[in-house]
Amino acid sequence: MRIRTVLRSLLPGLCGAALLLLPAAPATAADNGTWGVFPTPPAGASVTDRAYFFHQGAAGTTVHDSATILNSSDRELTFQVFATDAVNTPSGGAFALLPAETKPRDVGTWIALAPETATTVTVPPRARKDVPFTLTVPGDAAPGDHVGGIVALNTEVEGVRKDGRVQVGVRRSVGARLYFRVPGPVTPGLSVEDVRVTRGAPLLPWVKDARATIAYALVNRGNVVVAPTVAVSAKGLFGRRVLDRPVRDRTLLLLPGQRIELTEPWPDAPQLDRVSVRVSASAPEVTAEAGTEFLAVPWPAAGAALVLAGAGTAFLVLRRRRAGVPEQAESEPDLAAAR
Repeated sequence: MRIRTVLRSLLPGLCGAALLLLPAAPATAADNGTWGVFPTPPAGASVTDRAYFFHQGAAGTTVHDSATILNSSDRELTFQVFATDAVNTPSGGAFALLPAETKPRDVGTWIALAPETATTVTVPPRARKDVPFTLTVPGDAAPGDHVGGIVALNTEVEGVRKDGRVQVGVRRSVGARLYFRVPGPVTPGLSVEDVRVTRGAPLLPWVKDARATIAYALVNRGNVVVAPTVAVSAKGLFGRRVLDRPVRDRTLLLLPGQRIELTEPWPDAPQLDRVSVRVSASAPEVTAEAGTEFLAVPWPAAGAALVLAGAGTAFLVLRRRRAGVPEQAESEPDLAAAR
């Protein structure tokens, strides 16, 4: 029960929502206003109190459950229903479910839909359809969290999007999240990696602010879901604090084994300083940090100054050379006369 409480504290406000990663359509929530997918309510109830699917069990356990597809439109809809794995999007870390054409490798392979729903499911207008499924934990299942979802993909191509000269049909889909925990050693793991800074300095230093972007990676190296918070700080020469952002207002659920890339804008970065940047991430029972250093120099202004200095030096050298030519020409007749 403690596991259930912890996961619920990590997932406030989900309301059964899940994102679906699709190459041909934007990600959508578990209810897009036309249809939705959620855990089947108890017998006789019209709504469910479950925000998501949550189960746990050791290797060899079999769990029976059901997903409900609700058609809120005024026409019949047909769906391809499938189970799959969850991932974090590499950039930004959003929760996503794999598309139908990508084979799952984890909990998505543990789920078998009822035979009558294994191909397509048709839902009448203003109606719902329950889709039973069975989850069987394999004997070699690793302890920890395994995350996936039940997805309903509309078989109808709703529109055509032009991508250059290629026309791509759009098929929308939604999915409900499924969390399954296999008992055993639980090892939270989190690391901050590849901290780097890119800068853009104005041509005239200190007239405009210099802008920078701090990029970094978060990696879940454990076997449970973590919800990290991130703080970013930076110090200049003599330990002066030039950046202090305690915790980002960002909700992240980092799945086991996932790596995500995040960025932090820095609109008023130092223009002349030696800077040390630190990125710290923390979650229950685990913390991590990493950093980098960079030399802040107004390179456009410095480059312009070097060009001007070089041009000035070249002008003086050329002027001196030209000034020395008449003196040499006047000395030659004197030598001839002396002979």
